[in-house]
Amino acid sequence: MTLKICIAQLNFCVGDLEGNVEKIVTAARTAYMNGARLVLTPELAICGYAAEDLFLRPAFIHACDDAVNSVAQQLAGLKGLSVVVGHPKGGDSRTRSVSIQKRFNAASVLREGAVVATYAKRELPNYQVFDERRYFAPGSDVCVFEVGEGSSVIRVGLLICEDAWFDAPARLAKDAGAQILAVINASPFHVGKGAEREIMMGERARAVGLPLMYAHLVGGQDEVVFEGRSFAVNALGEVWARAPSFEEAMLDVLVSTEQATPLLTAWVAPLRSAESDLWDALVSGLRDYVGKNRFPSVLLGLSGGIDSALVMAIAVDALGADKVRAVMMPSPYTAEMSWLDARDMAQRLGVQYQEISIIPQFNAFKDALAADFAGLKEDTTEENIQARIRGTLLMALSNKFGSIVLTTGNKSEMATGYCTLYGDMAGGFAVIKDLAKTQVFHMARWRNANDPYARGAEPIPERIITRPPSAELRADQTDQDSLPAYDVLDAIVERYMENDESIESIVASGYLAADVDKVTRLIKINEYKRRQSPIGIRLTHRSFGKDWRYPITNRFRA
Repeated sequence: MTLKICIAQLNFCVGDLEGNVEKIVTAARTAYMNGARLVLTPELAICGYAAEDLFLRPAFIHACDDAVNSVAQQLAGLKGLSVVVGHPKGGDSRTRSVSIQKRFNAASVLREGAVVATYAKRELPNYQVFDERRYFAPGSDVCVFEVGEGSSVIRVGLLICEDAWFDAPARLAKDAGAQILAVINASPFHVGKGAEREIMMGERARAVGLPLMYAHLVGGQDEVVFEGRSFAVNALGEVWARAPSFEEAMLDVLVSTEQATPLLTAWVAPLRSAESDLWDALVSGLRDYVGKNRFPSVLLGLSGGIDSALVMAIAVDALGADKVRAVMMPSPYTAEMSWLDARDMAQRLGVQYQEISIIPQFNAFKDALAADFAGLKEDTTEENIQARIRGTLLMALSNKFGSIVLTTGNKSEMATGYCTLYGDMAGGFAVIKDLAKTQVFHMARWRNANDPYARGAEPIPERIITRPPSAELRADQTDQDSLPAYDVLDAIVERYMENDESIESIVASGYLAADVDKVTRLIKINEYKRRQSPIGIRLTHRSFGKDWRYPITNRFRA
């Protein structure tokens, strides 16, 4: 005999309890009609992940309780169906207060209108972007429940995300009679994480000798993205099922109920390249940030340079050309090729495009400050004025038309402070904030060679990719005038910022001491800028977001 289990890989919106309930109910009914008798939804599906300090509000916890009951009631008539729903749980219903001692990251098993079992997550992550110990107490119980009827009954051990990265929770579930493990998850994306999960869950399955199903969240939430790629492994740790990445999916898994260690059969989505994952993470993160926050469109400054070009290509893939507006704002130092390339790219992608010269405004600023600046050489002050004029114009258009401004700074610039507060940092969402400059070039070439959204011609003119990068804020300026070569710069940033290597270690590995000293000093002194920058999509295991929490006032550097 076999039992069909459906992994519902869904995209939820934090706080949209009514919408999330509807999505769970619709998925469960569809799965039931297709023969499934167990449906797994992702971690904290009821409220979305992560709800952050909403978890501290008693009214939010109680609203989530009501939402769980609503799912149970709406599915009451589906005889024999069990649905696992992730949700926060806790609080005293009499006083409507919520304390950390009573608040849990939980999952409930719903069957025929009732909550038949509830499990509280045991292992609470408190690293990288995770803050679960701020909100939840660890659980201590084991949850094993039965699914099916008659000879088609199977005992399922329930775990939540981090639990499956440790030995004890899975072992305790097996000791309690589990024949298969069901793990519901909300694990943020970074490059390589999907493969790491499959390897780790394979090890867990082999360690306890049980098959394992992994139900994962998909979609963007503020700075984090969840790529889906739900899967199942057999008792030998072999991948037996895999859902597609970066899209909602209903992954059906057939489980044999005639053996102590069930066999699995299902469809396996093919593996993807790292570049495909990276591109879809950028597209998914932007699409959901714009859509879930109900912005009608996006707006960006298109300079004719590589960063803004890449951001516009991502925006068109995410939203469509009709929701993208690009503004070219030439200054006295803008090269002819810059506006020619900007026009070319706008035409290729079919976005709304306009040109607004900032020369009159720039001259007006210089005239207003002439008496104060008399006898002083032009420097970064005048450069920053240009950037701030552009930021002001973009924000004015944003205010008037409701479009969100996309900033175009990359991780290399964020690290070293080569960005202007209230200038090119002005905006609402930093799409490539966690993409190093060398990766910007790599992804531009990848996108020109690939057409994942069937847009047609290469989106980025070749000259934008091949010309030396420049902010064009003074005559004959290039980025490398004052920075190490980008391959060197990005390697130092990765070692120091992402991997916490010491300055001494980086120099010992072969980098020039002067380059290492300069880059690490710039990282340190520009913390105040990063604190004021828009949030951006997390792509690496350490981004300049929740992963990075350094004091602004700080005299330590090593």
